[in-house]
Amino acid sequence: MGEAALDMAACIQRVRQRDEQAARVFMDRLYPLVLKLVRAHLPRRTSEEDLVQTVFMKIFANIGQYSGQVPVEHWVSRIAVNTCFNELKAERIRPEWRWSDFSEEEQHMLNSLGSQAVEPSDLPDAGTRDLLEKLLHTLNPQDRLVIQLLHLEERSVAEVKQLTGWSEPMVKVRAFRARKKLQKSLKKLEAR
Repeated sequence: MGEAALDMAACIQRVRQRDEQAARVFMDRLYPLVLKLVRAHLPRRTSEEDLVQTVFMKIFANIGQYSGQVPVEHWVSRIAVNTCFNELKAERIRPEWRWSDFSEEEQHMLNSLGSQAVEPSDLPDAGTRDLLEKLLHTLNPQDRLVIQLLHLEERSVAEVKQLTGWSEPMVKVRAFRARKKLQKSLKKLEAR
């Protein structure tokens, strides 16, 4: 019987016995499924290929736990989805951006922003706007709102006061602190 004709049960049994050829056949058969699931649940900070490899490492590490009562595709799917969800949870716990999360264009933009004093409203292109959106997501909702209203929508302090119900000093203080947080986030990125 050729390698392509191995049924999945026999393949799994050989994988448990540490047969490398059977492990390759197993991966070849299940790679499209795992890739599809990873793409559907891919966390933004994780490379697609890295996550697929992590899923297969977990599958091979736990192959002894597979009972055969459900199709292997279901068992593999559960491992793949849980691995993606764990990565997503980790991102929510630490919502900061890493230097590698940005494209080369965005990294260049960050470098140029860090070297000169530029108001966000002076930044022209969509790439910069996307970068700013990423940085804004490091702020809490109130800080993000005040930056959005004052700098992106170019509203006056009085207009922000009217829209939010905050006092003028509160608007100014919140905007000042939010800008400082953005600068701190930018410096963290530049340090990486």
